[in-house]
Amino acid sequence: MQFVESFFALIGDFTWGWALIPFLVVIGIFFTVITGFVQFRFFLRMFRVLSSKNQSGDPNAISAREALLLSVGGRVGGGNIAGVAVAITLGGPGAVFWMWAIALVGMATSLIECSLAQLYKRSAGDGTYHGGPARSILYGLGKQYQWLAILYAVCLIASFALGFNAFQGNTVAGAVEESLGIGRLWTGIALTVITGVIIFGGIHRIAKVADVIVPIMAIGYIGIALVIILLNFTEIPAVLYTIVANAFGFEEAVGGGMGAAIAQGLRRGLFSNEAGLGSAPNVAATAEVRHPISQGITQSFSVFIDTMIICTCTAMVILMGDVYTPGAEGVDGIVLTQQSLVSHLGEWTSYFLAAAILLFAFSSIIYNYYLGENALSSMTGNAAAPQILRVVVMGVVFLGATAPNATSVFFFSDPLMGILAMVNLLALMMLFPTAKRILDDFKDQLRAGIARPVLDPDKFADLDLDRTAWTGKAPD
Repeated sequence: MQFVESFFALIGDFTWGWALIPFLVVIGIFFTVITGFVQFRFFLRMFRVLSSKNQSGDPNAISAREALLLSVGGRVGGGNIAGVAVAITLGGPGAVFWMWAIALVGMATSLIECSLAQLYKRSAGDGTYHGGPARSILYGLGKQYQWLAILYAVCLIASFALGFNAFQGNTVAGAVEESLGIGRLWTGIALTVITGVIIFGGIHRIAKVADVIVPIMAIGYIGIALVIILLNFTEIPAVLYTIVANAFGFEEAVGGGMGAAIAQGLRRGLFSNEAGLGSAPNVAATAEVRHPISQGITQSFSVFIDTMIICTCTAMVILMGDVYTPGAEGVDGIVLTQQSLVSHLGEWTSYFLAAAILLFAFSSIIYNYYLGENALSSMTGNAAAPQILRVVVMGVVFLGATAPNATSVFFFSDPLMGILAMVNLLALMMLFPTAKRILDDFKDQLRAGIARPVLDPDKFADLDLDRTAWTGKAPD
């Protein structure tokens, strides 16, 4: 067992330690420049997804907004609350600046990977679609790369559907026990039953639940943060100056200075917004849209919401309070965020934060499950396979919730996510010429005065597209 743990630790060091993060940064910058800063050019267009005009008339179809909210529910989690606090503790206030920077370039990466997932999606025959990096590899690169698609799918199932769901179950049970005094067993039973009811309802029920709980959790958390920011309005210039000064080494809040700020900001930012990691495209592909780039723009917006809005809210709550002391030890992670909220608005906010964590973690559980189901469907069409996965995921959630030390069994999660991301980035680079073609098609239609571009599959007859998913006609 020690050998296995050491082996995965070596993989983790290779990917997250000194290979993956520079790769993600370089690719994000490359996509940003080559596409003509597409995430900024289409920024205002991102907000169109919130309009009811952009929802499909097919009751069986997953709308662009539902896909957005499901992906936001997956991206937003502990990284936005505890992760930001850890970044500030270890990297100083300057880490926040580098979280912003990686999010801005990551928006381009997310646009490309999610557009490709949309392009190569397959119709399930019931108004829904399946897609993601595994299918992009299979249909975009060809059957000779099937081994790469399988490697991606296995890593996705093991890391997200199993490992990360055990951690989320543990987070929920721990928060409930700490704030309400309810035992882990009862929380585990309740969480497992609710999870089962939702995931056995398939993608439709998962999307409908996300459409309800994600706005509640996001608006509630942002609302509390805005109250704190308004109460400390005069401190905004000083806080922004501190963030920038620490980011570029003009001030040093922790040992390591600018280097620590960059390392922590980039690492925590990537963990939080998931741009380039290959997870969100699985959800992006479920939406019924007129053109693949439309969903790419929507998912770029998801990265913006995650980091530029929600992570910034957490950072402001911490940096405007009197709990955080640069260089001090003992208070970090979720405790730092919790104590900062209490210092601003009182003890009741600790219960509010516990409720927010519950919603964040639960939305991540159903998101993680769907990633696993989608990856499994790319490997086998056996109707029993998803049913088995659902039962296994329920068991993993219960195990993570009831046994605090059980999550140590899933030590392989982070290393496998590193492999997952490397496979995804390799595929993105190989498929980028195709992504550039559909992006140019989208831009050409806009220049021709077409307000809502539609993909014409006849223009891309050389690509292996599903003609039932792309008919060349706008959905009703």
